[in-house]
Amino acid sequence: MSLIKTPDEIKILKEAGNRLSRVLVEVGKAVVPGITTQELDDLGEKLIRDGGDVPAFKDYTPEGANTPFPATVCISVNDEIVHGIPGDYALKEGDIVGLDIGLIRDGKYIVDMARTYPVGAISDEDKKLLEVTKRSLFAGIKNAIPGKKIGAIGSAIEAVAKEYGYGVVEVLGGHGVGHAVHEEPFIPNFGSKNSGPEIQEGMVLALEPMLTRGTKNVILKDDGYTYATKDGTNSAHFEHTIAITKKGPVILTE
Repeated sequence: MSLIKTPDEIKILKEAGNRLSRVLVEVGKAVVPGITTQELDDLGEKLIRDGGDVPAFKDYTPEGANTPFPATVCISVNDEIVHGIPGDYALKEGDIVGLDIGLIRDGKYIVDMARTYPVGAISDEDKKLLEVTKRSLFAGIKNAIPGKKIGAIGSAIEAVAKEYGYGVVEVLGGHGVGHAVHEEPFIPNFGSKNSGPEIQEGMVLALEPMLTRGTKNVILKDDGYTYATKDGTNSAHFEHTIAITKKGPVILTE
C-alpha cells in the first residue's frame, strides 16, 4: 500500500470526495431540533449507497478497538469530540453536532470529511468555536506544502486555536488516507513546524482539527469509541481530505 498516490488515483479520489461532500451537505440540511442521531446516520448510509458507494466507517475496526464501528456516520454532540455512536438521542435547540463520514469508491478509494453543525440557534460562544475551528482547518491546509514538514500543519492549526484561547486535543489528529481509512503519517494538531516527516507530492491527507472551549484533556466513554472533553466543555471538529500537488494542496472533499 503506497502512501504516495498517482495522478490517476487522485482523480478518482477527487470524484469520491465530491460524492462524499454532497452526502454530508444533505445530512447537514437534516440537522434540526427533534431529529435523532440514528435518523441522521440512516440518511447518510442511504445517500452513500444510493450513489453506488460504500460507507468507510461501518464495520471498520480501528487499531485499539475491540469491536467494529457500528454506524456510517460518527455523530458527536456538544462535549463529544469525535467517534460518537448514533442512537436515540434527539437533537435539541442550541446543541452543536459533529458529523464525521467516510466513503469507499470502486471498492478501494477512501475519503474522509467532517463538519460541526449548529442545531437551530446556538450561543455566540459556540458560533465562535465553530468559526475558529473551521478557520484552523484552512490554516493547516494552507501549510500542507511539498518540502515542508508535517509539523507545519499542526503548528498552523495550534496558532489559530491559541489566538482565541481554545484547547487543542492532542491525543487525536489527522492522518493519511486514500487506500485505507487510516494511513501514515499521523498529523498532530499542535507542535513544531519543523517536526515530523516531509510533506511529499502525491500524499493524500485527512486534516482534522478538534478544538474545545476548555481543556485539551479527554475521556473515552464506556462505548469504547466516543471521546469527550474531560471538563464537559463543547468541542468542534472540521475535516477535509486533501491531495498534495506541485502547486500545493488541493481539497478533494469540496
